[in-house]
Amino acid sequence: MTTIAVTGATGHLGRLVVDALINRGVEPGSIVAAVRSPEKAAGLLARGVQVREADFDKPETLAGAFAGVDKLLLVSTSDPGNRLTQHTAAIDAAKAAGVGFVAYTSILRADTTPVLLAADHKATEELLAASGLRHSFLRNGWYIENYTAQIPTVKQTGGFLGSAGEGRIAGATRLDYAEAAAAVLLSEEPKTAYELGGDQPFTMAELAAEVGKQLGTEIGYTDVPADKLVEILSGAGVPEGFAAILADTDVHVRENGALDNPGTDLHDLIGRPTTPLADAVSEALKA
Repeated sequence: MTTIAVTGATGHLGRLVVDALINRGVEPGSIVAAVRSPEKAAGLLARGVQVREADFDKPETLAGAFAGVDKLLLVSTSDPGNRLTQHTAAIDAAKAAGVGFVAYTSILRADTTPVLLAADHKATEELLAASGLRHSFLRNGWYIENYTAQIPTVKQTGGFLGSAGEGRIAGATRLDYAEAAAAVLLSEEPKTAYELGGDQPFTMAELAAEVGKQLGTEIGYTDVPADKLVEILSGAGVPEGFAAILADTDVHVRENGALDNPGTDLHDLIGRPTTPLADAVSEALKA
């Protein structure tokens, strides 16, 4: 029996990957939920999933977490300042444990994209390539939830703000990306890299129009210079360094199509069209 571990299995993406694996017929007992806080994984434990502590900031926990694991999904951490150190600890532990295959959630065109957000992803990919471990890079595009999570604020302010201009964003839902990750983990011959994005790219203005249509009110999109966007985000409580990263991403969406994706890797992996923007907005409004 193949044992598959998923890091961050109580997070937004990881828990959906566990669901997708089970839905594809994987026995829950052969899935390891590798999590920072096992007490938060009681629901997974109740379903028969193995729960093991895996705190990337405590490398001594990783040997036990990855013991006997055949395939590992390394979900990128959400701490840009420490991300590479955390990923290094995970990759070293996976190699020491004899893990046979590692899939890593990266970013679109991590090896060539100019966006600042990609730096840690590119470095992690290089570490994996140098490790000798069999691997796949799941180069995820933008999550539509990055935008739909803003709807409560947008309802109050009347619009979205950004610096993306008319740049197109091949967004997809977390569920789309989770199902793709499960498909790769279950593949006999996965590719080294998958460029993953939605079938129907949209602009920020189109996003705003769709949200407004479903809310029954006018929602706009205001494009501002990148330095102004950093100022606005920082004033709203976003750490200035991360605000700068978000603004930089928008600039490259506008100038380089950094979050557009003409390929069909995501569609092909999940065996269906990716979730349309209208459906993603509808789901968000139900929440």
